Amino acid sequence: QVTLEESGGGLVQAGGSLRLSCAASKHSFTIHAMGWFRRAPGKEREFVAAITWGGDVTHYADSVKGRFTISRENKDTIYLHMTNLKPEDTAVYYCTGDRSYRGGFLVDEVSDYDYWGLGTQVTVSS
Repeated sequence: QVTLEESGGGLVQAGGSLRLSCAASKHSFTIHAMGWFRRAPGKEREFVAAITWGGDVTHYADSVKGRFTISRENKDTIYLHMTNLKPEDTAVYYCTGDRSYRGGFLVDEVSDYDYWGLGTQVTVSS
């Protein structure tokens, strides 16, 4: 069973930046893609960004395009660099892993992902 552990959340002012990290351990070789989802208070969990395990394909939600960047910079860790943060970005951010090989195609539904971290809180003050 793959375990995912997020870090890097916190409190930031609007317009600021944060970088989230997610480390995968235990059988990470079963992962074909990883991503980030978030859940804001009173809302459903929503897709943020995803990246193939090779790091060559990325996919973003429209709400974060141009502000967030997902990357894989070492073997078992992905990052979400968030800039120009807005109060509406306030949420618990979850790291996720997809064990299905999709030929480089990235998916953005909660049900498509198999592994989940416990989440890290991001709070953006106005």
